[in-house]
Amino acid sequence: MVLVAARTTVGREKTAIDALDTKMLSKPMGITAVLSPGELKGYVFLEGESIDTIKEAILTVPHIRGVLNKEVNIDDLSDFFSEELKEITLTVGDLVEVMGGPFKREKAKIVRLDETKREAKIELVDSAVPIPITIKLDLLKITK
Repeated sequence: MVLVAARTTVGREKTAIDALDTKMLSKPMGITAVLSPGELKGYVFLEGESIDTIKEAILTVPHIRGVLNKEVNIDDLSDFFSEELKEITLTVGDLVEVMGGPFKREKAKIVRLDETKREAKIELVDSAVPIPITIKLDLLKITK
C-alpha cells in the first residue's frame, strides 16, 4: 500500500472526496482510504495499491489537480489524528462573550457547564427576558 498527497482546489477538499467516493462506488479502482485534515487546505491524502492506480482513479475527478509523486510516511500525518482538547477554565457565574453563531458579540453569564459535552448553558445579559441557551465552549471567551 502507498500513501500519497493529492493537490485539490483550496476549499473544495470535501467536494473532491465526495466526487471520488461516487466514482469509486460505481467502479472500484484500488483506493482504500482518504484523509482530508481540516488544518491543511488544498491537499487530501490517498491510500491505494500503487501511485499509478491512484492516478488512474482520480483522472476525471473534479477539483483534484494531481498527485505528488513522492510517497508520504504515515508518521508525518500523526499530528492530524490526535485532537488535543483545551482545558476548561470557565466556571459557573463567569461573564463571557459569544464569539460565533447567531448571538455573536453578545455578553452572557454562564448558568451551567457540561464538561463531557464541552457545552455551557448561558443567559444573555442584555436581554429583557433571560432565556437559557446551550452553546459550545469553543464559542465562548471570558470577559474581564
